[in-house]
Amino acid sequence: MVRAAIRHEAGMIFDIKRFSIYDGPGIRTTVFLKRCPLHCLWCHNPEGISREPCLVFTPRKCIGCGNCVEVCPQHVHQFVNSQHAIDWERCQNCGICVEDCYSGALQLAGRQVTVDEVMVEVLRDRPFYETSDGGMTLSGGEPLAQYSFTRALLQAAKAEGVHTALDTSGFAPWRQLEGLLVYVDLVLYDLKQMNRERHTALTGVSNERILDNLRRLDTAGQTTWVRIPLIAGQNDEESNYHALGQFLSGLKHIQRIEMLRY
Repeated sequence: MVRAAIRHEAGMIFDIKRFSIYDGPGIRTTVFLKRCPLHCLWCHNPEGISREPCLVFTPRKCIGCGNCVEVCPQHVHQFVNSQHAIDWERCQNCGICVEDCYSGALQLAGRQVTVDEVMVEVLRDRPFYETSDGGMTLSGGEPLAQYSFTRALLQAAKAEGVHTALDTSGFAPWRQLEGLLVYVDLVLYDLKQMNRERHTALTGVSNERILDNLRRLDTAGQTTWVRIPLIAGQNDEESNYHALGQFLSGLKHIQRIEMLRY
């Protein structure tokens, strides 16, 4: 039984993706949490970086109706040569334009939810988890940036017998990562660049803590999949591959290594 305090714990997410097959074993529900301390140049989910809701624009969905131009109090939207242009520096992410965007081209990424609300979505697909050895994956953003909420979600899932996976950059105090392991079946660990200076230039942070935490995970016996995004001209040089191979060959509990082409 999960305590009421845990069930009512609230956090900020920007998506829940059902029937995911790329975020761990089997069929999974991936919960994307807001906030990330990294600023990767190739970020796949930039709407997950900030803690607060933010406006997201999908150009291919825009029908050019102009409703957003009329309702925006900051005059952020305009059409230049029939192309929708947005002044992002002036946008205050109020969401007024989203309410009048009939095509769904404008969306507000980020909503506060409780553990109970997330688990309602997660448990809808329990039969698929059971037949495919799937479960729930927490991703982001960076789940460790909302540590209390992440811990509560993992506790709730384990109480329901749902397999749990944590997708993380590893950039967090070890005590936080260690504190979650009792509720985590699998860690999906991102490694981007072995050279410290290059890593800082590409992500905004050093890789020292990231590498140290992966060593500690291995020492703790945590089952881990290492995921390496391949970014042309950024981390696809031979020297990086060689350094990755040397580093990973010294670890004992890496179950799988995934090379992800971007």
